[in-house]
Amino acid sequence: MRLTHLADYAVVMMTAAARRGAMRVSAAELAQDTGVPLPTAQKLMGQLASAGLLSSVRGAGGGFTLARPVTEISLADIVEAVEGPIAMTMCSGGDQPSECALDAHCRVKPHMGIVSNAVRGALGAVSLEALSKLPSAVRPEPVEGLSLSSARGKTVLRQAQHERSGISAGVAK
Repeated sequence: MRLTHLADYAVVMMTAAARRGAMRVSAAELAQDTGVPLPTAQKLMGQLASAGLLSSVRGAGGGFTLARPVTEISLADIVEAVEGPIAMTMCSGGDQPSECALDAHCRVKPHMGIVSNAVRGALGAVSLEALSKLPSAVRPEPVEGLSLSSARGKTVLRQAQHERSGISAGVAK
């Protein structure tokens, strides 16, 4: 499963808004902060406000703020605000017929709702608070046996390993 560009942009914008705390922010400011194109940012902020995730104030000094505390907004809330209900397949919305050619005889259809609910639960367990925390300054340690395909990646991994062992990157090859 992969998020659409719009859902991805919505997550990026919501995390940027969360980092600003209670400050009002405009679509233009979030677009500049995140790199999301302004028309897309405006569209998404409208959708997020309609879903009750952002509150808007019009006029001079207006803008958007989070409508709920960061602990009460989940990744699932953000994705559903943009994409609609989380469903793994076109038939997982219930017992009604779908456009799937296998719909009438499918033995998996009754179970797809369970899968969709599990995915929604996993996304629901990730709060905007967790998403908006800046990563630590410490880089993750390389994984033993990890093979990187690019020569540059191997150089970076090798340098990190040498730094941990105390060998200067200029000396070790």
